Amino acid sequence: MHLWEAIVLGVVQGLTEFLPISSTAHLRIASALLEGGDVGAAFSAVIQLGTTAAVIIFFGKDIAQLTKASWAALKQKNPYHSTNSQTAWFVALGTLPICFFGLVLKRFIENEARSMWVVASALLLFGVVLLLAEKRGRQQRALSEMKLKDALLIGFWQALALVPGASRSGTTLTGALFSNFKREEAARYSFLLSIPATGLAGFFELRTLIQQGVGQEWGALCAGVVVSFLSGIAAIWFLMRLVRRHSLNGFAYYRIALGALLLWATSAHLIG
Repeated sequence: MHLWEAIVLGVVQGLTEFLPISSTAHLRIASALLEGGDVGAAFSAVIQLGTTAAVIIFFGKDIAQLTKASWAALKQKNPYHSTNSQTAWFVALGTLPICFFGLVLKRFIENEARSMWVVASALLLFGVVLLLAEKRGRQQRALSEMKLKDALLIGFWQALALVPGASRSGTTLTGALFSNFKREEAARYSFLLSIPATGLAGFFELRTLIQQGVGQEWGALCAGVVVSFLSGIAAIWFLMRLVRRHSLNGFAYYRIALGALLLWATSAHLIG
């Protein structure tokens, strides 16, 4: 992989990781156009470390408060000691489904599931589901009102993002909206929930790349991670401002249009 290709993919990853349009789908499409193939699940996961760092920096104050509250809750032996300790507890529990299914379905996710047919279908299907969530969600609840069942349910929604094209941010936002959380609260929780999921996946796949031996591509990979961090910061800032006043319908329509176009292009053998 050339340095400029890694930079392009890093920009794509950073801009699309936190928007509900699927970074995996866009990386899959971009790599097909740039290299005529798939950069692979390992590269996609490792480059996510840049966007994981972006969330940690952007929500640094929130994370510090959650961490402090977690220690206090451990001392009190009560995970519900405060709203912040409860949120931290729910983030941990909400990560379990994607970890379990990610390990069980790892081989399928990294191979057959990365076909353009799957990516296009997931883009389209979950775009429609996001529209339904926007329409039916009452958007009345705050994170302080979250219950254990909400955390687990949203965690299972996040696990659906293991299907390339589904979008991790898209599925978690959809799950939170169906649970009647306010859009801005749903986005904040989605970002916090992304940290353990994408961080663990990135470091796990980094080991895979080391075992495979990426050779001279280390420089390109590092550049992609740095660029994904910078563009990820911009994407977080944009989405947090947008959800305060606007719906996610525009992203849903974009997904549906892109999915339909990709199905056509794949059937016509224009991309693969």
